[in-house]
Amino acid sequence: MILLKSPKEIESMRRAGSIAAAARALAGKMALPGVETREIDKAVSDFIRSRGAEPSFYRYNGYPAGVCISVNHEVIHGIPGKRRLREGDIVSIDVGACYEGFHGDCAATFACGAISPAARRLIDVTEQSFFSGIAKARPGYRVSDISHGIQCYVEENGFSVVREYIGHGVGAKLHEEPEVPNFGPPGRGPRLIPGMTLAVEPMVNEGTHRIRVLEDGWTVVTADGALSAHFENTILITDGEPEILTAV
Repeated sequence: MILLKSPKEIESMRRAGSIAAAARALAGKMALPGVETREIDKAVSDFIRSRGAEPSFYRYNGYPAGVCISVNHEVIHGIPGKRRLREGDIVSIDVGACYEGFHGDCAATFACGAISPAARRLIDVTEQSFFSGIAKARPGYRVSDISHGIQCYVEENGFSVVREYIGHGVGAKLHEEPEVPNFGPPGRGPRLIPGMTLAVEPMVNEGTHRIRVLEDGWTVVTADGALSAHFENTILITDGEPEILTAV
């Protein structure tokens, strides 16, 4: 069942979203050569708590950290640890904040120092694919119109979209209905209605769309070892343009 949010619930989600977005920005500033990924996790988790919220991911289905940090060929769900970032890495950071019982969920891929032109293009196409998708995030369209917009933009630019992991509804639960794939034909799925809140999150690979999960049970990597990027925001369906709730 898709849960439409009340004005009061939307206000809580705006606050959760602003905290998550600020935490994402902090993480991006910390993505520097020599920094351990666990340092980013601690700083971001502490920041979220200092704003009266809780990291959404901590202990979610057993996840052991507050932030997901995925480097280079890691797609999503990378576990922070002793790994030190290196010049030229690309670093995908996924952050969630829960405020007054509601979640804001967002992600972005950041350059660690100077990166290759190919890596920069992957990051830029991934981010723009999000905006291509939400161009159809209006009443009367269907969920798959967002999906189709993302896939078309990504593939027109020579990259591939991950199939196994997708966007989702978000609210009092981190993952709610409906599912929001990043691929597929238009005109399918639930109609978009004001009050729906969605986490739209393209995951884009430089090579094949195929992925695998490492032995830790969490970290998802590209099957061919090629680079991957991730971009996500929580959006609200309104009577007109969608509102990005995870904006700084």
